[in-house]
Amino acid sequence: MSKLDKTDALREIYGHAKGRSVDKQMEKLEKHSRRFIELSPFLVMATARPDGLADASPKGDHPGFVQVLDDYTIAIPDRPGNNRLDSMENLLTNPAVGLIFFIPGLNETLRINGTVEIRDDMDLIERFEVNGKLPKTVFVVSVKEAYLHCAKALMRSNLWSPDAQILERPIPTIGQIIKEQSGDNSFVESQAEMEANFKKDLY
Repeated sequence: MSKLDKTDALREIYGHAKGRSVDKQMEKLEKHSRRFIELSPFLVMATARPDGLADASPKGDHPGFVQVLDDYTIAIPDRPGNNRLDSMENLLTNPAVGLIFFIPGLNETLRINGTVEIRDDMDLIERFEVNGKLPKTVFVVSVKEAYLHCAKALMRSNLWSPDAQILERPIPTIGQIIKEQSGDNSFVESQAEMEANFKKDLY
């Protein structure tokens, strides 16, 4: 077993991408990618830290929560979270971003690569009002690459199959896990209490 650390070594094993796997990549959004974004309630945002490590952050809301501003630009509201600001601080030093959009029940995903500005323009923020509440900021993504990703990963994982859904929680509650990991024995919030508190602060 040896470490593969050169492109030539990888290509000797995998060969080169060709055909539709290359031809499908676009430099802007069109009707199909726009429709995919419109139907997607969930995405994962990947950013890079200054120290070279990476962060991947989930973003979710009702379908259509990401708005297409034009063929080259989308906007993602920043809903309340844990205030770690990992992605935001990364983007201040490196604006590059990778996004994967999911539609429940669909095995294909949409990938977008581009750059981000974090904006607090009120006219932009007001576009994302929910129940009278506004996001504090909005990610404005300039699209550089967009393409549909093949279904193999989700097919292999059987992600959407009802037969694959767990019926009983196979791990302790998140509260119990955090208590054990942090050593904070004062943490007594139950799973139900935690989820109830989350629901109060979704927006």
